[in-house]
Amino acid sequence: MSAATTRSRTRRTPALDRLCAEAVDLAREAALEAADPGFVGEHVDAVSEGDRVVTHFFECLQPGYRGWRWAVTIARASRAKNVTVDETVLLPGGDALLAPEWVPWSERLRPGDLGPGDLLPTEADDLRLEPGYTGGDEPPPNAVVSSEMTELADTEDAEFVTRTPSRGAISAVAEELGLRRARVLSRYGLHVAADRWEEAFGAKTPMAQAAPASCVSCGFLMRLGGSLGQAFGVCANEFSPADGRIVSLDYGCGGHSEAAVMPKPPRPAPPVLDSMASDEFPLRPARDSGSVPEVPDAESEDLGHS
Repeated sequence: MSAATTRSRTRRTPALDRLCAEAVDLAREAALEAADPGFVGEHVDAVSEGDRVVTHFFECLQPGYRGWRWAVTIARASRAKNVTVDETVLLPGGDALLAPEWVPWSERLRPGDLGPGDLLPTEADDLRLEPGYTGGDEPPPNAVVSSEMTELADTEDAEFVTRTPSRGAISAVAEELGLRRARVLSRYGLHVAADRWEEAFGAKTPMAQAAPASCVSCGFLMRLGGSLGQAFGVCANEFSPADGRIVSLDYGCGGHSEAAVMPKPPRPAPPVLDSMASDEFPLRPARDSGSVPEVPDAESEDLGHS
């Protein structure tokens, strides 16, 4: 037997059983029992599902289920003339109105969706995080101190262990410095955050392309700590579109501190006051050839006559 013959026999469609195909009324009664009254329409088709197994399809008249069909499967045993109902379901057709494909909440969530009172659980194997504080107070298993402390805890002097001041413990110091966290950002989490910030406020944005200078030389830039501080900072310019946002050092805007420095108004020259010398103010104008002859005043004439 050739391979083509084997495939043809495997893929052959079973012949439509005559008794099962004629049981349209039985299939309709089953559909009427499953559906609400008046929502089962005309018989649409009968499809062979196997040997002596036929599925009858009826229109669904229920509002909101356009293109859906009631499917009633009829079957009978070998050499039996009585047919029975196998199952009744509501199935979508080729032009059925379907709901969108379900998407998990972790993929539907977008930045800004988290509101007051909402809780956002983080998966235990989140790639953005890695273990942080790992219990620095516990000595290695092969350390001598570890075995001695274990033996001491088993004796009557176990209270000595509890009296050890916890303030000087590594965990207390880590908590005081803000380093005692169960998980911290992983390298993958750092790269994801950096790519997101670079896309929003990076060198390739239209604002940065038209800026007179980059943020690395701006006086309103506040540097970040850690490894991200080598490439990002926080904008503190209230008139900038990135105020309060994490920006790339290559980002820029028109609010750069040195973009257009306002010129200072010129200072007027200080007044010159010469109080060390006296100024001469003539009482009479100087004589010249073109001047009018001086007319003696009354006081001079009185002095001349006297």
